[in-house]
Amino acid sequence: MPDRLVVPVQGADVRDWHRNSFWFEPWSESGVHKGIDIFGDRGTAVVTASPGVVVYRGQLRLGGNVVYILGPKWRMHYYAHMDSVSVRTGESVYAGKTIGTVGTSGNAADSAPHLHYSIQSLLPNFSRYADGSQGWKRMFYLNPHEELRAAL
Repeated sequence: MPDRLVVPVQGADVRDWHRNSFWFEPWSESGVHKGIDIFGDRGTAVVTASPGVVVYRGQLRLGGNVVYILGPKWRMHYYAHMDSVSVRTGESVYAGKTIGTVGTSGNAADSAPHLHYSIQSLLPNFSRYADGSQGWKRMFYLNPHEELRAAL
């Protein structure tokens, strides 16, 4: 399955997120920001960045309404803070399919509507290891800014 990424907020581009927010710390209760926040109007469509299979749809304390999609290259795409979710666990999706809407659920209640988007690899890349807090976890995360910018 090819991994042709699309920006996961309909109509958004690189001006709608801060390029240096990936792995920024200190960040809320999670300590390190392991993705990017793509800002948009509440209710804007959230679309899949990659084809794959929905492996989780539900609620998490920090992420609010979330969806995990297992895509090509054993990469997990995480979509959080959505107002609504319109896919179900086990559903196959294509890149660009609407899966929900931009919102402020979870710990984003006091911020502007946005989608938190991260890309996690199930296989570690040891070259991404970094010193510092949670540096070992960096082996399992890709920088969404770099991945999406390459796709534009």
